[in-house]
Parts: sequence; structure tokens; C-alpha cells
Amino acid sequence: MSLQWLAWENLPWVRASQPQWRYALRNTLAMCLALSFAYSLDLDEPYWAMTSAAVVSFPTIGGAISKSLGRIIGSLVGAAAAVLIAGYTLNDPWLFTFAFASWLAFCTWIANLHQNNVAYAFSLAGYTAALIAFSTVNITDINQLWDIAQARVCEAITGILCAGFMMMLLPSTSDGDALMKTLHQMHARLLEHARLLLNKETADNAHTAHETMIGEILTTNLLRIQAYWSHYRYRRQNSVLNYVLHQQLRLTGILSGLRRMLLNWPEAPDELYRVIDALFSALEQPNCHKYQLAKLLSTVTPTASGNYRQLAFVNRLRYFCWVYVDVQRWIRLLDNAEHEQRLHPPKVPALALESDRAEALLSAGRTFFAIVLGSSFQIYTQWDQGPAALTLTAIACVLYSSAPSPSASVTLLLKTLLILCVISFVMKFGIMIQITQLWQFLIVLFPIIITLQLFKLLLPKRAPLWGQIVVFMGSFISVSNPPTWDYGSVLNGDIAKVCGVIFAWLAFVLIRPSSDDRKSLRHIRALRRGFLDQLRSRPRSSQNNYESSLYYHINQLKSSQNHQAKLWLLRWGVVLQNSAHIVWELRSWQSGSEQLMGKRDRCFEILHTIISERGVLTSQLNAVLRELAEQSNDLSHSQQPDSIRLAGLLWRLHCSLAQLGHSVPPTHSK
Repeated sequence: MSLQWLAWENLPWVRASQPQWRYALRNTLAMCLALSFAYSLDLDEPYWAMTSAAVVSFPTIGGAISKSLGRIIGSLVGAAAAVLIAGYTLNDPWLFTFAFASWLAFCTWIANLHQNNVAYAFSLAGYTAALIAFSTVNITDINQLWDIAQARVCEAITGILCAGFMMMLLPSTSDGDALMKTLHQMHARLLEHARLLLNKETADNAHTAHETMIGEILTTNLLRIQAYWSHYRYRRQNSVLNYVLHQQLRLTGILSGLRRMLLNWPEAPDELYRVIDALFSALEQPNCHKYQLAKLLSTVTPTASGNYRQLAFVNRLRYFCWVYVDVQRWIRLLDNAEHEQRLHPPKVPALALESDRAEALLSAGRTFFAIVLGSSFQIYTQWDQGPAALTLTAIACVLYSSAPSPSASVTLLLKTLLILCVISFVMKFGIMIQITQLWQFLIVLFPIIITLQLFKLLLPKRAPLWGQIVVFMGSFISVSNPPTWDYGSVLNGDIAKVCGVIFAWLAFVLIRPSSDDRKSLRHIRALRRGFLDQLRSRPRSSQNNYESSLYYHINQLKSSQNHQAKLWLLRWGVVLQNSAHIVWELRSWQSGSEQLMGKRDRCFEILHTIISERGVLTSQLNAVLRELAEQSNDLSHSQQPDSIRLAGLLWRLHCSLAQLGHSVPPTHSK
């Protein structure tokens, strides 16, 4: 076993940077301050204030504000629900069980349907209600219910206020600065991504890079939300930020279409690749303008009656350059905008508002099952620590239902609680029993918490473990006023918490989340359903709306280890995105020739014949590809500009759909 970690330079207190020390110190002081205030207010369980301060600890101001607002709203809603449900059903254990299981299932369902603050607020509403209601099962006076609810809400708000106060004293780096820096980096990364895709050599990791690029842009959207809550300036310019991110995602779609054209055009001239490199070099310059790009593009632009493949490719390349320059201009305007100035970009929908309804319903059913199972055990055994077990069951089921790997998350929580059982027992009966004043205990607690915070920052692989130890430490140490020193009660309570997580683990084993293959198929069906809507004469969703939902679905399996499921979700997403772009271009394309208009309408018909919500009709795919190739060649013989442009659009559609013919799995064809 290596002892290198004991070297002076590897100790966490030495390795930590100044920002890491600030973060650890701020959160530690907030937790200690929250415990002190809750203790001075004579709240019956002041350790929940410390837990609340730990939960809302966030590296940035915007994240802390949005998380705190979600926690306050969720705590109030959860307390109201607990008072109502317990107040009317407490005398009937089974009615209480089913009523409360229904409320937790509802909160789980809503939390899985939404994201960010809404999801967090409903998660809090679920397990705050559990925290209050399950602790009232043994009360004899119904008035105690109101006192318990008030105490839990006061403890939560005390922790939030202390965390906010310490954030003001020891502020972190600016959310706005981090967002603008990320936007500039992301824009530069798009050019690197373009160089990877648009070259003569086939990039083996192209699909992985494309998926990563989409994920990074959607992650930047989280920075936008944090900046929205922490900066008035970015709140005013939220529409600009949303537009920039949406256009950056569109650029990734344009690049995928250009790549498909090059892969289906092996005889592309070398001059075209030299111009592509020159264009990217020009786009790297901060003072790049469209006239400079137009001069480069003119050297490879054929006449209106020239090579239809080259004309289609250059037109699409020009569109990429124009969008890139437009995004660059909006970022520059955002950098130089005055505080009171409001910019007005084109309207685009918000990103990532879709949800997996089937998975949300499954998670709600699992929560209901787990609570009923745990409550039944408690009712039949009359275990005095059963409420503590049920509280942990509710927390695990509600919080981890939307995790990428919920079973692994619950297993990690179980490991955390077992570690805390040992640590808390040693602290409680080895240290705390000898302490008579709170300040003496804080002197011991302070270095322990700050060390755990540093471990969380310096050991990213183990960060979830250290983070959970910090959050749940308070509930295991159970600093109360007055303190209790009953060995049996403490051990019984710790065992109950572990059993509660075991109930949740059992629920996740018996009612497993959908496999990645099923999730992939479900998201692909949603993409195809949206694409069929795009083929309507009057689509319900605009092109921007469909693209926004498409990016969300593609990003859903980013944490999956199932390579095949991720590949086919990305492949379908790229195919349908490129096809949707062509559909909208065909819809806007007009010609005075009835014959050409008929060929255009034929494209909508053949897309309906090969793509359905259930999959791709492989029996007709090859025939459709042959038809598109023949029509493109026939139209290319004409000298009419309209025919040449339509030939280019049909060729682009052929390039896009040809990707579906590469070993289509049985689940995606019929």
C-alpha cells in the first residue's frame, strides 16, 4: 500500500487552491453558524439546519440562489401537504400510508417531468413532507403536528439564510464571467469540431465528438440559468443567451449535414478542402466579416447551372459561416452591452423542456411501492424507529429516481450511511459525551467538516461519497437540546436509517428503471413522432421547437455505458435533424414549373413511406434512395437553376437517409 498521500505536498490542506479553500471555508462556516442559530432558537432538531446549509452549498452565487429558492418553496409546500395529509389521516394507519405514498409518488412524477428549480422544489416537497409526517405517527396531541411542521421549516430556512450570509461574506467567482468565458470557448470549440468533421480523412470518433459537443452546449445552458439568478444584466439579456446557445446547437446540426455530404461525395475537388481550411482560419479571427468569407466561397461556387453537388455543399457551407459570424456578433454585443440596454435577438424556444413521461410514471410507481412496503413493515412490527427508516426511504426514492444510475446511487448512499454509523457513534460517545457547551463541540466539528469539503474538491472520483457524508452527518450526530446518551436508541436509529435505504434499494431492484436500450428506443420514437409532424402541411411545432426537443433527446443517454444505444440515438437524431432542415428548405423552395413542384411534393410522400413512429421501412429504403439518386441525376442534366437547386436538395436528402441503411437494428426497422 502506497503512503505517498501522507507526503506534505499531498495533504488536502496544502494541495487545495485559494478558491477551493474559500469554498470549503464558506460551507463549513455556514453549517456551523446554522447549527448555532438553530440551537439558540431552541429548535428541537437543530441538526436539520446544518443539513439544510450543506444541501444548498453551491460553488456559484446563481446556483446557490436558485437552489435556495427551490428549497424554500419545496419546504413550504411539503410542510403544508404533511399537515393536511397527517391531520386528516393520522388516526387510520392504512389511509395515512396510501395517502402519503400517493403524495410522494406525485412529487416524484412531477420532479421527473421537469428540470432545474421545478424538479428540485418538488423533490423537496416530497421528502420534507416525509420528514414531518413520519415523525408524527406516535403523537397523541394533533396540535403537535403544527409545531413539528413549523420547526422543520424554520430549521430549513435557518440553514438557507446562513448559507446565503456566508456567500455574501466569501463570494465565489462570478457566474456571468464564467458564462461569457464558456461561450467564447464553446464558439472556438465549434471550429475545432468543424475541422474534425470536414476533412478528407474519416474521423473514427466523429459521432462521439458530436455527442460531446451537444452535451457541452446543453451544460452551458445550466450556466445561463445560474447567471440569470445572480446577475440583473444577464437576466435582461436572457433571450440573447438562449438564442446564442440555440444557434450553437444548430451549427452542430449543419456540420453533421456537411459531413454526410462529403462522405457521399468521394470525388469532391481538393480545392474545396483548401477553401474550407481557409474559411476556418478566417473565422478564427475576431474581426472576420462576411465579405472576406464571400470572396473565399466565390472561388469554389459553381454557376447556377453547374455541378449540383458542389453547389449544394457550398450553399450549406455558406449558411454555416453566416450563422457562425452571426453568433459571434451577438456574443460581442453581449460583451459590450450597457447595463440598461436590452438586446432583441430573433425569438427561439427555451432549450430542453421535454421529458420522458414513461420513465417518470415508472419512478412514481416505484416510490409508491417503496413507501407502502416500508409502512406495512412498520405497522405490523410496531418498530419505534420505523418513521426514521421511512424518511430515508422517501428521500432515496424521490431524489435518486431521476439519477442516470439510480441503483448505483442508492448503493453509494447505503455505503455512506454505514460509514456514518461508525463515525457518529465514535463522535457521540467518544467526544460529545465529554462536552458541555456547543462552542466546544464546534471546535471539534469545524476541522472535520472543512477536511471533508476539501476531500470532495480534491478527489473528484469520490466526490459524491464525501458530499453525502457532509450532508447526512448532522442527522447521524443528532445534536439536540438537551442531548441524549442512550446507546440503544442511537444504535436503533442508525439501523433504522440503513434499513430505510435498504427498502429503497429493494424497490429499485424489483421495479428497475428502463434499460438503456428501451430508453434509446423511446427517445427515438419521440424524435420520429416529432419529425412526422414536421412533414405536415401545417406542422404543430416550428423548426426551432423541433430542434430544441431533438437536442434534449440526443443528450439523454450521455452517461450510458451502452455504446450501441447511444450510437443509434445519435444517428437517428442526426438523420432526422438533417432531414428536417431539408424539409423546411423544400417547403420554402418555389418554382414556376409544375413538374418541379411535383418532384418536390414527392419528397414529402416518400419520407412518409419509409419513416413511421415505429421505425424505418427497410424494404422500401433502398428503393427510395435509388429514386432520389435517379431524380438528382435527371435534374442535373437540365440547365435551369431551379432544377439544379432541387437536384442539390434531393442529393442532400439522399445523403442523410443513406445513414439509416447502415446495419439498422431489428428494433428500429420493420
